Amino acid sequence: MKIVIALGGNALGNSPKEQLELVKETAKNIVDLIAEGHDIIISHGNGPQVGMINLAMESATVHDNAPEMPFAECGAMSQGYIGYHLQQSIERELAVRKIKKKCITVVTQVLVDKDDPAFQKPTKPIGSFYSKEEADKIAKEKGYTMKEDANRGYRRVVASPKPLRIVEREN
Repeated sequence: MKIVIALGGNALGNSPKEQLELVKETAKNIVDLIAEGHDIIISHGNGPQVGMINLAMESATVHDNAPEMPFAECGAMSQGYIGYHLQQSIERELAVRKIKKKCITVVTQVLVDKDDPAFQKPTKPIGSFYSKEEADKIAKEKGYTMKEDANRGYRRVVASPKPLRIVEREN
């Protein structure tokens, strides 16, 4: 049986080090399912991760005159390092259990409708939490949309349009 597992970005931790520790434990549960004979597909969120990468890239442009990194590329970077951590942890657990299976990571692209209303009303929280004052300052300086996130503080929100098709999916 094929099982799709969706991991939320917040469940993956707030730093690469924290994420690596969390996915080691997650890998054990995933390999339990593989050991039962299931094929597993993992999807994941990336809000904290893409926000962290985007913030680091923005900081580099200010301090080192580095070129600005487009947000889509930051998203691909987050997919890559999340996939890397998951793949390493799952393959390590498979090896410990002597299960001869391979694990692959696919960085995906999705097609969306350029007229999707989500572009006009960003709702997807990314990155760090800020106080109201910090969020207002960032919104004014950078033109970001900042919203309160579950009584934890304010975060940048970006558009989350409905995917029409995954480019890498076989038809």
